[in-house]
Amino acid sequence: MMEHSRETSEELAESETVTECGEIEEEESCFQDIEILLEHGVSEKDVNTLKKNGINTIKGFQMCMRKKLKEIEDFNEGKIDLVKEICCKISLANAFVTASEISFQRKQLFKLSTGSKALDKLLGGGIEAMSITEVFGEFRCGKTQLSHTLCVTAQMPGPNGYIGGKVIFIDTEHTFRPDRLRSISERFNLDESTVLDNILYARAYNSEHQSELLNVVCCKLHEEAGVFKLLIVDSIMALFRVDYSGRGEIFDRQHKLGQMMSRLQKISEEYNIAVFITNQITSDFKSPDLATRPVGGNILAHASTTRISLKKGEGAIRIARLLDSPDLEEAETQFLITAGGIDDICKRQFNKHFLLDCLSSFSIVFEVYRDALCRFSSFHNNSMEMYCKFFSLKYFRDWWLSV
Repeated sequence: MMEHSRETSEELAESETVTECGEIEEEESCFQDIEILLEHGVSEKDVNTLKKNGINTIKGFQMCMRKKLKEIEDFNEGKIDLVKEICCKISLANAFVTASEISFQRKQLFKLSTGSKALDKLLGGGIEAMSITEVFGEFRCGKTQLSHTLCVTAQMPGPNGYIGGKVIFIDTEHTFRPDRLRSISERFNLDESTVLDNILYARAYNSEHQSELLNVVCCKLHEEAGVFKLLIVDSIMALFRVDYSGRGEIFDRQHKLGQMMSRLQKISEEYNIAVFITNQITSDFKSPDLATRPVGGNILAHASTTRISLKKGEGAIRIARLLDSPDLEEAETQFLITAGGIDDICKRQFNKHFLLDCLSSFSIVFEVYRDALCRFSSFHNNSMEMYCKFFSLKYFRDWWLSV
């Protein structure tokens, strides 16, 4: 019995070791440091040069176009071919895998809650990692409010073993407010100071600066591997609309925009994070009813993995419509903007106007039969006047809407 238990424990230890090694190999295959090139004959100077240009991983190097690599100092055709050959040997990025393997990998992706169960359901569980989620709409429709809520919910544990992480926020419209984060943190019973410390903020002043900040983002994601889980850009097009004006500059604008969106997609896949961007709208003067459409054209539309349209509803209610997704059907839902961020519409709030109509009809009936009630009622006149006032349409409407 003793020998059998010893053999069993040894087998378990071996299986655990194999599992751990498998997990380590899986992590390394997803995130391989560029310094691995040093073990294959690439000089330390060249590796540091790649880092200075925002290339910190093997996959990051493979994602770069050859003409982009030629712009790097001291990188000629021969050196680029050599490094590419080495990257192909130590990386499985170019290998084919089965659809079953991809299906298994996608099940491991984390999703970030928006703060609203209805909106999470619309998105198939929340904001997905390794993809770009875009929300667009007019002013005051909830884009920035959703961004602030995600800053907090991204730090909370979630399904599939998600333990939470830090957030990077690039602000192009000067709408980031730490005080807003405090009230949202209070709703989720989180420590305000800890929440604020876990958010890395940067203000972008022009479209070039916005692009340069992505190099800093790559460095931070590389320095603190696996710590950051969400990158927010609020908003993606604001500075491009200012820096490029008129039809003569539209080509340059779209070219730069396409490069930035491609960079964001590569960052999301390279470092396994979720990218959330907000976008503005413009009026379509060719349309007879001056319909609105998101800014950025087809470049932005094709680059975004998931697109959501936000519209104003009654009061604090907002309407979200899923317009584009690789695996979700077009649908619509409603949510509420509260002091605690994005939230669901409670039943009382949702049914308030329906009940108001019903009770207003009752008040009309009461007015019709008021004389009969006064005649047969034993109520005192003052009491009857109070009931009449309460059930009058205007008074009751004001009282109900104030609840």
